[in-house]
Amino acid sequence: MLIGMVGTSIAPWMQFYLQAAIVEKGVTEKEYAKSRIEVIVGCIAMTVIAFFIVVACAGAIWTNGPRDINVPGDAAAALKPFGRYAFTLFAAGLFNASLFAASILPLSTAYSVCEGLGFESGVNKRFSEAPVFYWLYTLLIAVGAGLVLLPDFPLVKMILLSQVLNGVLLPVVLIFMILLINKPDLMGKWTNSRIYNFIAWASVVILIGLTLALVGITLRQWFA
Repeated sequence: MLIGMVGTSIAPWMQFYLQAAIVEKGVTEKEYAKSRIEVIVGCIAMTVIAFFIVVACAGAIWTNGPRDINVPGDAAAALKPFGRYAFTLFAAGLFNASLFAASILPLSTAYSVCEGLGFESGVNKRFSEAPVFYWLYTLLIAVGAGLVLLPDFPLVKMILLSQVLNGVLLPVVLIFMILLINKPDLMGKWTNSRIYNFIAWASVVILIGLTLALVGITLRQWFA
């Protein structure tokens, strides 16, 4: 769960999407400091919101049940004793999160693939200017929608597994990013400070440690 919490908060795809979005917005060197402040404020806000989600779930869903959530409707049902507004707010939040995931994740993948293969990309371009980008984006949305509509598809289990995978893969992405951002010939005066490097490397070490612990526990359960 710890790895999954990190994976859903600082997912590898977010790193690629953020870089692509900054480039597409045309952020210049003069605006880079403001862009970094925007990202930091967003990260703090996300952490605060996630904290209160955990607290609210512990106080509502874990206390009132059902504790074994197989579908999102089970979580919503636990909020009914608190009134229809709590139920409605949960539904609205889940709908918003679903729209966010359904649009941003395929967009991040389309950015990465097209940039890597040299195709034109960007939502500011017309379909005729970036056909591969838009077709890939559309295909990913369609495939994702088709999978979750399969009968008896384990939605909650798939959510947890995908976020754990994000957490496991994140150190690999971060290591390369840290190495790149500390190259003066590439970043100029915008290389990482000591405090940023300490935070980044500490995050990598902690995530690798959690991953090794997860692998060890899993192997012990398999061979027990």
